[in-house]
This record gives sequence, structure tokens and C-alpha cells, in this order.
Amino acid sequence: MAPNIKTIGVLTSGGDAPGMNAAIRGVVRRAISRGLKVKGIYQGYKGLLNEEIKDMDARSVSEILAKGGTILYTARCREFRMEEGQKAAAEICRKHGIDGLVVIGGDGSFAGARMLALHGVPTVGVPGTIDLDIACSEYTIGFDTAVNTAMEAIDKVRDTSTSHERCSIIEVMGRGAGYIALWCGIANGAEDILVPENYDYNEQELIDHIISNRKRGKKHHIIVNAEGIGHSSSMARRIEAATGVETRATILGHMQRGGSPTCRDRVYGSMMGAYAADLLADGKSNRVVAYRHGDYVDYDIQEALEMQKELPDYMVRISKALAI
Repeated sequence: MAPNIKTIGVLTSGGDAPGMNAAIRGVVRRAISRGLKVKGIYQGYKGLLNEEIKDMDARSVSEILAKGGTILYTARCREFRMEEGQKAAAEICRKHGIDGLVVIGGDGSFAGARMLALHGVPTVGVPGTIDLDIACSEYTIGFDTAVNTAMEAIDKVRDTSTSHERCSIIEVMGRGAGYIALWCGIANGAEDILVPENYDYNEQELIDHIISNRKRGKKHHIIVNAEGIGHSSSMARRIEAATGVETRATILGHMQRGGSPTCRDRVYGSMMGAYAADLLADGKSNRVVAYRHGDYVDYDIQEALEMQKELPDYMVRISKALAI
């Protein structure tokens, strides 16, 4: 029997991503349009355990579409990883009259949402992560803004790298997934792209590539390096010592998480948030919102967590062909 949903909660968890505010707004206003009440939970699961919960109305989410980050804030929570913390969180939801919960975040956030569902709180996950690493969805909120931020920064580094005839190693975010590095590598015309999915740590190949390009008259060399590989500064020192080419490392870091969301992140965030509210209003639970083949769809959370996502093989091969 479908639960009787009257009030839903919404929180953002894990790393922040541009477009999360659009998703929050989508949840709140769609829920209100369906006659539901909404409570905002601040600081993610940590805030839930600390009962940082406030009523939200349509005005609560006014003028937030253009803001980066998340108005509900976010935090990591070690206590919530334990069963005692999960049970306590479920009881707090019931105490505050929260009949269902929307969790905006990544895989780790969804694992927590699944545990809440097992403890009797209907939950729906919304994919908010700049890494594009949610396997069930072709798109995750924040990726478009992050990759454009990184692309613009790499363009600027290329200018100075060319002026000084340098090799530049530019490190972008992506601890376990190389989507930002791959997209930027193609968009910025990088000579080498290093991603955690397939990098073999053969620096000699990089060195040979730089030397070969110099012999052909190329004056600069761009290497886009994913955070999951890292060690860009030490890599730069080794490459300079081996090639004699001045080499600099630039780590873009958390600037990629910030900034006003692109149109795509605002629209996808709005639609996914509204879809999550609809799922709860319709009595659904333990689901993850996804975008596939042009449609907004949903999957069982466990099924979504078990899916594996790999970099598109054709895209990887073409990135190497374009770097000749």
C-alpha cells in the first residue's frame, strides 16, 4: 500500500554542484503545487541528525536559480554511516512529520538514502555531482557548469603556456571518473589526457610525445590530468628534467564546483527536482531520478548503485586521434 505523503524533506549531501539550487527549487515548488508541505534540511545527513530542519514555502526558493553551491549547505557525516545513526535519522524524520525525503547528491548520498528507505522513510535520490559518474544517468547536475569553468581556465593557461613555450599540466577534478578531464582535453585541444579509468602511469610515453612534438616545431604542450591520478607538481618536475622543456603544473581545484550554473544545469536540476517530488507524491520510494535517451526516468536505488559506468570507448579513441 502506497504511503500517505503529506510532507517531504529535501537535503543536499556530499560535494556541492552548480544547479543543486535549481533542484531544490524544483522539489519545493512542485511539491507545493501538488498540495504537499516541504521542510528543508540543512547540512545534509549531519543536519538531519542535528535536527537542523526548517519549513519551506515558494518564497524560500526565490532568486536562487543563478546561485552556485547549495542554499541548504552540505556536509559529510560519519555518524550516518552507522546503523545507529540511520535509525536515529529515520526517527527524526518521523518526529518532524517528514513522510518522504529527496536526497540530492552522488553515490554515497544514495547509499544513505537507501538505508533510510529500509528504515521506513520513503526516499528519492537526485544525481547532483560534477563528476558525471552516476551510472544509471546520462547526465548529472553540475557537470556542464564545472566542465565549462575548467575549459575556460585551461584556455587561459594555454595562452601563457604558448607565450613561454612551456609544457603545462592542468589538473581538473575527478577522483574516480575522468569525464571532466576527457571533455576538457577534447574541448581545449590537449596533447595528452590522463584519466583514472585507463592511465597506465607510463611517463616515458608522455616524455617521448613532448620531445617528438618539439622536433616537429610545436612550441607548447598541454596535458590535462584528472584528480584521481594527481601528483601534477611532481610529474611536472620529472618531465622538465627529462625533456629540458620548462613545465608547470596548475591545479584548478574547487573553483570547478563554484559559479553560476549554466542553462543546462538549471533546466536539468529543475526537472529532476520536480520529478523527485512527483515520485514521492505518487507513493514511490527507494528510487533514483535519471536522464536517459532524452527522458527523465527513475531506477531502484540498489539497481542504480550496482551499475557500472565507463568512459565511452569511441570518445577516448577520438580524443587521441585529434591530438596528433
